[in-house]
Amino acid sequence: MKISDVRLYVLENPDLPGRDLRLIQVPNLLRIQYTHSATPGSNPARQHIIEVTTDTGISSRCTTTLQPHQVQILRNQVLGEDPLQRERLYQMLHKGTRWVYQPPGWFGDFDNCLWDIAGKAAGLPLHALVGRVRERFPVYLTGGDGSATEYLRAIEQGHSMGIRAYKFHTYKGGKADIPIFRQVRDEVGPDYALLNDPVCSYDLREAIEVGHVMEELGFVWLEEPFHEQKMNLYQELCRELTIPVMANEMLMHDYGLSTQWLIQGATDRLRANARHGTTQVLKMAHFAEGFGTNVELNGQGGLFGLVHAHLGCCIDNTDYYEYFYLSGDGNRRQGESWGMLNAPLIEDGHIAPPDGPGWGAEWDEARFRSLVVAEV
Repeated sequence: MKISDVRLYVLENPDLPGRDLRLIQVPNLLRIQYTHSATPGSNPARQHIIEVTTDTGISSRCTTTLQPHQVQILRNQVLGEDPLQRERLYQMLHKGTRWVYQPPGWFGDFDNCLWDIAGKAAGLPLHALVGRVRERFPVYLTGGDGSATEYLRAIEQGHSMGIRAYKFHTYKGGKADIPIFRQVRDEVGPDYALLNDPVCSYDLREAIEVGHVMEELGFVWLEEPFHEQKMNLYQELCRELTIPVMANEMLMHDYGLSTQWLIQGATDRLRANARHGTTQVLKMAHFAEGFGTNVELNGQGGLFGLVHAHLGCCIDNTDYYEYFYLSGDGNRRQGESWGMLNAPLIEDGHIAPPDGPGWGAEWDEARFRSLVVAEV
């Protein structure tokens, strides 16, 4: 089997607005700190899809952040290669990243397509190809910055899906967060899982103060309290707290940097996203396992949740799937808007992958083709 083509499809959905982000300064802090506001953009939403085809007729698609010039770089390296030699192709592209002048992890969705092709060639779903450790993957609900009342309202909506874990996103600073966390813990009880992601809005002192309160309240982890460039501060924070600190979200594209942070005691858990490749995620999971800790999957994951649903059921040392919608069919509805029919549902607080070969994605081909505005 040989790779015969790599293509990028640019889809545009006229029924969905794009999104514009604007930086805004966080009020009521002694230091200068920023977050962003999101407003509907003037142009329709776009979605990129990579497609890898082979000379045997087996092909694969994956949602992607790849850009047209990167697809041409891929073609120059991989046309005529055996798609089943995933590790060799990973090593070539990973080690060669410096010499094609791309950011680490840039070829990850191509790697995801190779895993899909292998599953289709074997007639096995990805969870069987990798090796399944659980039948379904627990979910936490994550939301935007809000008041205690707004957080509790979201938690109640999560209850309707059977979700028993919630992650705060908060930009108000630690002084404002502590009473909110106490109130929410009082309301939800001791057995409900709570997580905190202040998205770089704390300084070290706040992170230590809030972290100790989170320990008292039984939180699961503290995520990205300040910018990752501050390794020495993260080392100090990790030494101070017993609650796991997860520091490497903006470094998770780079396997070498992320693992070095774990080696140097600047993070307690690794963050990973399979848009940087299933091969890299599995390497990070095994590395973390050797350190007696976890890798946690960031965000929805490729193919509107299919990729992370499979991986969450194949990695022992991971706790949760991250979910953003207030109904159990949010991933499904988003996938359908781009022509993919079977994005996974949230049922009884869990997500589970399908049993079709590869990732198991099912496409409405006519719908998909109708949205294509460019092909590279």
